[in-house]
Amino acid sequence: MVVMKMKFPFEKRVKLAQGLWLLSWSATVAGALTFSLGCILKTELRRRAEVMDNSDIHIVPNTLMIVGLASLGINYFASKICQDALDAGRFPRWKNFLKPYFAVSCFFTVLMLLAIIMSYAMKGTLESSLKVGLRNGIRFYKDTDTPGRCFQKQNIDWLQMEFQCCGNNDFRDWFEVQWISNRYLDFSSTEVKNRIKSNVDGRYLVDGVPFSCCNPSSPRPCIQYQLTNNSAHYNYDYQTEELNIYLRGCREALVNYYMGLMNTIGAGVLSVFLLQGSVLVSLRFLQTSMEAVAGNENTEIETEGYLLEKGVKETIMEYLDPVLTFFLLKNQVEEGDAPAAPATT
Repeated sequence: MVVMKMKFPFEKRVKLAQGLWLLSWSATVAGALTFSLGCILKTELRRRAEVMDNSDIHIVPNTLMIVGLASLGINYFASKICQDALDAGRFPRWKNFLKPYFAVSCFFTVLMLLAIIMSYAMKGTLESSLKVGLRNGIRFYKDTDTPGRCFQKQNIDWLQMEFQCCGNNDFRDWFEVQWISNRYLDFSSTEVKNRIKSNVDGRYLVDGVPFSCCNPSSPRPCIQYQLTNNSAHYNYDYQTEELNIYLRGCREALVNYYMGLMNTIGAGVLSVFLLQGSVLVSLRFLQTSMEAVAGNENTEIETEGYLLEKGVKETIMEYLDPVLTFFLLKNQVEEGDAPAAPATT
């Protein structure tokens, strides 16, 4: 069953080839844009790699860069095919090339669609990665003299100031870790000794936060120590007064930032996907309409073009059968080459 059959007079074929040439170069630019967006997202994710537990989220920018580069090649060849379609004598040389070309093009176009879906669906993966990464970053905040963690304090401080956040979930996360290095504790002080002895793990815990949690918009000078002690500060109520530190956790801030970035990129790549799909559909109509001209003396005759010569299922199987046959033969060869078991006497 032929899918989407259309009639193409000579003038219509010419206009299709010319319009498709312009469309293919537009899609080439869009492919370069897709690659650039993937690079931008990759760079932004690498900037915060120290607060991410894994790099699973990098599959999104990696896929965007791959499909962006593939789109450059796909649309370059599409433009060359369109040029030769204007000359019936030159078009037949593409006959053997077009079938694998469409198979590769459809694969990367579907991959582009998967990248768009992942840009919206990876929120859970991003959030879990940030949860563990930020927890470790806060825990190692004090290790400024430990190799591999020397810049952890600087990174966390810059992060909290840039994104106007504090802690992992909120500022209370700092109450649960010793974020002041032992190098800067006076162990002859009774207060320090009592705090360390009162903790089962021997850690110096305080109800305070680093300076980077302070909100400069607050009219009151920053209160970063004894946050839960109302009597330690004048005219201060921990339970009711809005504290002059950032109340939003950094995990929430980073998830909102990256998901906003990926959703914006996803919307842009969706338009590229639609443009790429238009190129392939138009090129398929041009190919099938030009095949009827081959071998005909009158190249200006009216021809028929179609999207699929068979049904969707039959067309998919037509492309999959050679691949499945190849892997089946390969497995048979490997099994035949396997060494026989030694005979027992």
